[in-house]
Amino acid sequence: MALHKGTGDDRRLAINPFVGAADPLSAMELAPPLHRLSDGPVAADTAYQLIHDELMLDGNAKLNLATFVTTSMEVQATRLMTECLDKNMIDKDEYPQTAELERRCVAILADLWHAADPEATVGCSTTGSSEACMLAGLALKRRWMRRNADRYAAGARPNLVMGVNVQVCWEKFCTFWEVEARTVPMSGERFHLGAEEAVALCDEDTIGVVAVLGSTFDGSYEPVAELCDGLDALQGRTGLDIPVHVDGASGAMVAPFLDPDLVWDFRQPRVASINTSGHKYGLVYPGVGWALWRDREALPEELVFRVNYLGGEMPTFALNFSRPGAEVIAQYYTFLRLGRSGFQAVQGACREVAVYLAERIEALGCFRLLTRGDELPVFAFTTTEDVTFDVFDVSLRLRERGWQVPAYTFPAEREDLSVLRVVCRNGFSRDLADLLLSDLTRLLPELRKQPRPLKEFGVPNRTAFHH
Repeated sequence: MALHKGTGDDRRLAINPFVGAADPLSAMELAPPLHRLSDGPVAADTAYQLIHDELMLDGNAKLNLATFVTTSMEVQATRLMTECLDKNMIDKDEYPQTAELERRCVAILADLWHAADPEATVGCSTTGSSEACMLAGLALKRRWMRRNADRYAAGARPNLVMGVNVQVCWEKFCTFWEVEARTVPMSGERFHLGAEEAVALCDEDTIGVVAVLGSTFDGSYEPVAELCDGLDALQGRTGLDIPVHVDGASGAMVAPFLDPDLVWDFRQPRVASINTSGHKYGLVYPGVGWALWRDREALPEELVFRVNYLGGEMPTFALNFSRPGAEVIAQYYTFLRLGRSGFQAVQGACREVAVYLAERIEALGCFRLLTRGDELPVFAFTTTEDVTFDVFDVSLRLRERGWQVPAYTFPAEREDLSVLRVVCRNGFSRDLADLLLSDLTRLLPELRKQPRPLKEFGVPNRTAFHH
């Protein structure tokens, strides 16, 4: 979440006279302040209209190809969420059936991710994958502390191995909980974690290795099976038993349906925990995520707190206490509504659009694909060396037509590479893809007339996305 500063000005909202229901002059005289509370209340319809009109300046969610987050659901799901807006997920004694739906969701995910013993699998809902990753990281650290109590007391510092392409929540985890982040840089055409490179960074202070099933930078899957094999070999040589956490924020809701033979989940004995975002390819509005552990041994008991001041005693493992139950209910609705074949159809349609769009963009002749949308329904591409414009120019010009296609620079050690990335979500149809292609094709002759990228004229790079 961005940080904002307060302001000392006394700007006010201007109200149209006809907003006032009975007395036009009363609305004109109201003029509530922007940055402090007004002295009195504003009529509900007036407050609604003022905010509604401002929000028209936001982008169109359908044209936002930067976000992984779900932007459309069925009206029945929206109705259920509206009916449950007042339900607090933490209060399981007051809302036992909501708690039951949460339990069913955990059971469904345990089955989907091939837990060897679904009855022993433990899990919880979260506000999103960021919280789920924090919880998974805490479990990894606490398990390491148990095994290395004397060394930790003597000052040994735990570390976590991951690719430099991980989502920022992992950097936050390492900073907040004092864990050394050991990141594998990108190299050449390898844009995510490599198994050999990850194993090389592991030692007796490594609490775990994070594998990302669907990198936000380019949509590619990291090689979970190869990583587990490498760690198996490391254990054979050194005795070090290092667990793996799979950050499946997006891919854990795609691979089970489109890549069933890919062994990335609890079928890998070294995978201790998995997270996903229900509000990404789980097809639910934000914000809901899920964290699952292989068994109770993978989630230390001392991390689970029990409270009784909401009615009955209940265990809780979360960073947030109060949080909405509506999204959990919407997740269960989506599971019930679609089933396996429904999810396969939805995710398959997204991948088909992504592959189609990537191929058509490549055929334009001035772009080079880094990925093709055949893992996550996401692909990244850059400009060819012979053109006089760059990816930031393309992103800026597409915004004129309402398209939000993020342009950004890759991290170390590929900061020389800047790309555009397209996320194909449920609701982004082939028809919309053709409209994007049409607008991009129309822009290319003008872009080609540029003598050089706009940044060389002093125009700052603009991006719609930060990792």
